[in-house]
Amino acid sequence: MLSADVPPNQTIYIKNLNEKVKKEELKRSLYSLFSQYGRILDVVALKTAKLRGQAWVVFSEVPAASTAVRQMQSFPFYDKPMRIQYAKTKSDCVAKAEGSYIPREKKKKQEEKAERKRKTEEAQQSGAVANGASAQSNGGTPISQAFHQGKSGPQEAAAAPNNILFIQNLPHETTSMMLQMLFQQYPGFREVRMIDAKPGIAFVEFGDDAQSSIAMQALQGFKITPQNPMSITYAKK
Repeated sequence: MLSADVPPNQTIYIKNLNEKVKKEELKRSLYSLFSQYGRILDVVALKTAKLRGQAWVVFSEVPAASTAVRQMQSFPFYDKPMRIQYAKTKSDCVAKAEGSYIPREKKKKQEEKAERKRKTEEAQQSGAVANGASAQSNGGTPISQAFHQGKSGPQEAAAAPNNILFIQNLPHETTSMMLQMLFQQYPGFREVRMIDAKPGIAFVEFGDDAQSSIAMQALQGFKITPQNPMSITYAKK
């Protein structure tokens, strides 16, 4: 699906998206899905007639974009297989379409400033994380462990391994579809159950405890938004 004349770059172009999905939900879902591969600088989706059903995801690094292109090609996103390739002009065409095009030199300075800010924030977060656990930009086990320890101390009453996971620290705008797209990548996925009266938590069911354990280890600490690393435990029965 990749164009031979388009070199790898940090922006990927996605088409064949479900046009019925609202723009803001689409952007949130794309961010949630692709941030597992690296830090995302921007997600652009326009609802104009010419650009409907398309989006651009801008990563901070080319390797992250390359991994996303390989692993998410044809992934069923809102019931339609995504078609992914590298963007031809690193999303300049999108900026022009929005009327927000920035000359490359100015854009480079802005990105350098954002990168310095990110490193400063990560350094501050690393200093505050319990037991010296490192803060990862795209989530991961170290920050999730620190989240557990910092929030509630040693988990004395942890539930025994079973096939249902209990998810906490979700942003309130999280939808069951967003969680389904994350967890259905792992074998044995059955369903997502959310509680309307209690936003921020959910239950995800798998076929058995071995399958739920794989998903837990892979997505522990995954950030649906930069401020919300997921906390995953086994559900109490």
